[in-house]
Amino acid sequence: MIKGMTVVNAVASPEMFDKLQSLFLALGFEQGRGWDDGTGRGAAMLAPLGNLEFVTGKQPATPRLLIEVTELDAIHMAVEKWMLGSYRTEEIASLLTKPEPTHWNSRLFTVKLTTGASEELTLGFWQSENVLHGRPVAIEGDLSAAGMRFAVITTRWNTVITDRLLQGALDGLYRSGAARKDVEIVRVPGAWEIPSAARTLAESKRFDAIVTLGCLLRGETAHYEAIYNEVARGIGQSQQETGVPHAFGVLTCETLEQALDRAGLKAGNKGFEAATAAIEMVSIQKKIGQPQIAEGGR
Repeated sequence: MIKGMTVVNAVASPEMFDKLQSLFLALGFEQGRGWDDGTGRGAAMLAPLGNLEFVTGKQPATPRLLIEVTELDAIHMAVEKWMLGSYRTEEIASLLTKPEPTHWNSRLFTVKLTTGASEELTLGFWQSENVLHGRPVAIEGDLSAAGMRFAVITTRWNTVITDRLLQGALDGLYRSGAARKDVEIVRVPGAWEIPSAARTLAESKRFDAIVTLGCLLRGETAHYEAIYNEVARGIGQSQQETGVPHAFGVLTCETLEQALDRAGLKAGNKGFEAATAAIEMVSIQKKIGQPQIAEGGR
């Protein structure tokens, strides 16, 4: 079984060796186990991903040593800052290029490291323009609710909050393509009753997902903790035992002001967030078991 891959790059002078090691450490590379046998030295720089690439025909004009990054502009600034400690300002302009587009769907900049002995070593730093490049293949949900059926449970207690949550949830479902006939709203007295209703609706097998909405405000007694713990446990247990996704949109806040903020006033609408989470989970369940196509190339 192949374990790893190491590319050995010979450096002509100890001065260049120290300069190269200093740059890589400044950029955050993890230092592996080095060696010094009296006749030479080695320094290992570890990266989470390595590639060995073979080319033929017309080759792109890139340095032999290419380093892929995710924040090219930030890396460019870090390299420039490091160079200010080793080179004169007027030298840097000729040694460090600006990030430029390439013909292989990426951006690239190069840096030349020099020594007093006129030795040069060129490094290339690049970032793919494909935002999915290098990402592991994963099953992810879409946000299209077309053809899906949802039950939305809300409470009559704290309706000044839960009505706002309900409005946000319905907005999320309808904006994502759910038909009004495929969304059923169920009102229960309070948060305590949500798990029971959720379980009944899930076991009916009429819905692809359940959206639970409610609001608990801390009072001056332990009632708040007791109710919240059982509500969260009950909703989670219903989801696990029925296999139907349950989106959790039950607010637990210290004050009414905090609840209003989370119901659309300042901090988004938790009902909308719960609805989109439900849509995504239904999509994921439908995709599980289907073959996924890996992305290739740069």
